[in-house]
Amino acid sequence: MKLKLFAICMVLLSSFGFAQETKSITGIITDQNDMPLPGAEVKVIDKEIFDVTDFDGNFSLDNVEVGDAVRVTFLGFIPQEFTVGENNEYTISLEEDADQLEEVVVIGYGTQEKRDLTGSISTVSAEEIEKTPTANVMQSLQGKVSGVQIVNSGSPGESPTVRIRGLGTFGDGTNVLYVVDDVLYDNIDFLNTKDIKSINVLKDASSSAIYGVRAANGVVIIETKSGRKNQKPQFEYDGYTGFQRAQNVMKLANTEQFATMARESGSAPDAQFIENAIQRYGRSRINPNVPAVNTDWYKEILREGLIQNHSISASGGGESVVYAVGANYTGQEGILDMKNDYERFNIRSKVDIDLTDRLKIGVNSIFSNATKHAPEDGAWFRAYFAVPTMPVIDETNTEAGPTRYSNAQLLGYRSTQNPFQDLAYNENRLKIRKQLTSAFLQYELIEDKLDIKTTYSHDYSSIEVREVNLPYTLGNNFERRSSIKRENNNFSNQYWDNVLTYEDTFGDHDLTLMAGTSFRDEASNEFEATGFDISGVGLETSWYLDFADPDSFANNVEELGRRYYGLSYFGRVAYTFKDRYIFYGTFRADGSSKFTLDPWGYFPSVGLGWVVSEEEFLVDNDLIDFFKLRASWGKLGNDNVAASAGSNTIEVVTAPIGDQPRTGLTSTSVFSNNTWEVIEEYNFGLNLEAFDRRLSIDADYYIRDTHDAILPVFIPIVNRSIDRNSGVIRNEGLELVANWNQQVTEDFSFRIGANFTTLKNEALEIEDERGYIDSGSAEFRQRTTIGGPLLGFYGYERIGVYQNQQEIDADPVAVENDLVPGDLIYRDQNGDGVIDDSDRVILGSFLPKYTFGGNIGVSYKAFDFSMDFYGQAGNKILNRKRGEIIYTQDTNIDADLAINRWHGEGTSNTYPSSAGLRKAWNQRLSDFWVEDGDFFRIQNIQIAYNIEAAGLPETRIYFTAEKPFSFFNYNGFNPEVADGVDRQTYPVPAIYTMGVNLKF
Repeated sequence: MKLKLFAICMVLLSSFGFAQETKSITGIITDQNDMPLPGAEVKVIDKEIFDVTDFDGNFSLDNVEVGDAVRVTFLGFIPQEFTVGENNEYTISLEEDADQLEEVVVIGYGTQEKRDLTGSISTVSAEEIEKTPTANVMQSLQGKVSGVQIVNSGSPGESPTVRIRGLGTFGDGTNVLYVVDDVLYDNIDFLNTKDIKSINVLKDASSSAIYGVRAANGVVIIETKSGRKNQKPQFEYDGYTGFQRAQNVMKLANTEQFATMARESGSAPDAQFIENAIQRYGRSRINPNVPAVNTDWYKEILREGLIQNHSISASGGGESVVYAVGANYTGQEGILDMKNDYERFNIRSKVDIDLTDRLKIGVNSIFSNATKHAPEDGAWFRAYFAVPTMPVIDETNTEAGPTRYSNAQLLGYRSTQNPFQDLAYNENRLKIRKQLTSAFLQYELIEDKLDIKTTYSHDYSSIEVREVNLPYTLGNNFERRSSIKRENNNFSNQYWDNVLTYEDTFGDHDLTLMAGTSFRDEASNEFEATGFDISGVGLETSWYLDFADPDSFANNVEELGRRYYGLSYFGRVAYTFKDRYIFYGTFRADGSSKFTLDPWGYFPSVGLGWVVSEEEFLVDNDLIDFFKLRASWGKLGNDNVAASAGSNTIEVVTAPIGDQPRTGLTSTSVFSNNTWEVIEEYNFGLNLEAFDRRLSIDADYYIRDTHDAILPVFIPIVNRSIDRNSGVIRNEGLELVANWNQQVTEDFSFRIGANFTTLKNEALEIEDERGYIDSGSAEFRQRTTIGGPLLGFYGYERIGVYQNQQEIDADPVAVENDLVPGDLIYRDQNGDGVIDDSDRVILGSFLPKYTFGGNIGVSYKAFDFSMDFYGQAGNKILNRKRGEIIYTQDTNIDADLAINRWHGEGTSNTYPSSAGLRKAWNQRLSDFWVEDGDFFRIQNIQIAYNIEAAGLPETRIYFTAEKPFSFFNYNGFNPEVADGVDRQTYPVPAIYTMGVNLKF
């Protein structure tokens, strides 16, 4: 009996031992063509054992048992299961799932398959975004999206100007709306490029209408990276460092050129100033007729600036939780030789939790802390005008201090000119802190069909400004007092959205219904104070208002507060029949506290699509894989404009009454009771994929009209302009995109892409007594006329230069105006024999008529190479730094003007003479001062090497050259000028970096 009991126990123990035996297995996941699938999820069913395949499709699972069921999933492929057997190595081939292969695009308050889109939406991947070394995400989109113009600034931490499909309004109402993980922002300078998964640009009204009044100028939707369910923790480091350098540095007239022009000008004082410089600084050994000093002021104020970026992140998830956390540091020095830099530190977290099978919550939080030392942009202007005949430091200027900087007044010139006191004695610091938090709760009312989601978000930011002007002297009785300006600006934007979504598929029908509400509360408080004569100014600890003279604050303290509310109701219908016929419609009702006349606006949109490739006559063809025609129409409101404003004026006047002068008061009242700007847009497009989806072509034609555009209308009775709904502005254009991607062999692939955009911007209606809207100053006039572009440059058309006295004598205009050879010839537009204001015309617009971009990419084994290019044409730039010679004529100019000036018959038919530059006739605004802004640029070059080795993290080492080559004829650092007026524009530098990416 005991023997039997012992035997039974041994059998049970043996069975138990075998049941608990575990092992490790490895394998590779591939597609049908045996290409490895990185990122596939491999999970043991009903156990917390899982892995994600690496770059080569490899996986490993520990502590598995024979008989365990393992499930393999990968986006766009049919899931597959296998059972663990005696083998320790497995190769699993997944088949493509046609239903999942369609790319999903993030749209307003939801997602949609790309094949079902009826509007114009462009997508940019994380890979393309990350190639650009930048502190601002939008700079990386330049040249990559048709219909989108990005105008960059070289100033560290400065946001670019973004225009989607032209310009339809004046002022601040042109801002694009940014949506980051369903939260709305006016600016995304807090985002790190490494945190971004994708960017979708909504360009037409139909796509944007769901966002109502905030979307009038286009929408940029950004989805950040997150973890995945059943994903092991993945750690990633990405960092690069490098330098930036000014490119295409404009040549200024050197001392010999400047002295020649001064003597040619016929101005005795200017010629004497050259002699004064010779006496003060000595004669040149090469040319004894000019001073020994030859200062290149641009070269003096420029430097190389360091740039670096470091990011760390962790992401992963389990059965019910997914997470992504990270931190980032960005540092950038400016190329202007002063305290000019930008630093930003970010912390980010994103967590989603499935509380039950139907209830889900999530929290997304970003904290951003940035410090920016803004440049003294006036230094660019001063450097252009500073005469080359004086040095940076003048040791004989004993009255200057603390540093003995030179002073052009000591040579006889009217102004000091030296830009270095701007660089050395000014410090402009901004501390920018942002706390951005959003939380949502989502409940599935009917499984896989109906859910409701409520989201609250709060965007709080503060900007603390400190501008310190240190005291200095420059001799010649020039002395500046110390001053300090402090600003504290706080902004609080709160949003509460509630969205109900129903999705169903029945037979040949796919239906999505969505309805929602949105409430917004936007508040700001801005405080500013300025004081003078700081005690202990040499110590930074004294740079506070308490140390300024208390009596100096009079009329130098301001505080302003604003608060606006908005309430919106919106809905959407998306319907597809047989995956072939598509209907898309939205409606939004927006209420805004900005408009007292009519606070509510109603904005519908509709889109239609026809997937032609699903028709029987194209289904079996071997050429076209996908072909869709689409059309859309929509209306948008724009409340991103100033609220109602007015002017109440009492003026003392004297008028003759009964032959006697009488003094009294006049009162006038002007009030703008504005309502919505309404954008109405038609869009027609097509999408084509062919040759096994290697070729893709997208095309769009659009007409975008802004009705009731708010323009500055001139009111004669009060002699001022006030913003009113007073015009219709049209933007019209064509957008083309073509891409070719091909996997030639297992080791070699390449891609080529290009985009091209046209734009025609014009005012169709202007409700102003004069029939036009003037902008700019009288000397540098910009005018908006019916049939012309917004803010067109307005002046005379130059047709040549008078070459000799015979030409003068033969032209009554020249005789009447006492012109001489070397003066400009203007076109007599109306043929009346007189050159006057009636001969002025629109000389062009700062908006380009054409923009284009492209890319080339090659991958071979572990190497990859890419190159992007970008360009624009048809825009004009007012070279105002040249033009301001009308104010001060004894300053320097650029070398191009000095070399190509008229200095004898036949020498130039474009530029006037040295003497002519000083004459009012030639100083009129004309196309002499308005130049072509066309340019072509190699935008980005990147070479990378990928390392995959056992025991090492996935490693990518890369070298990037950003904007290394630019080609243009404009006489400036670069033709990227946001408003087209170049007076003191910060140059856009070339950037060179080395970086590494590690994944653990």
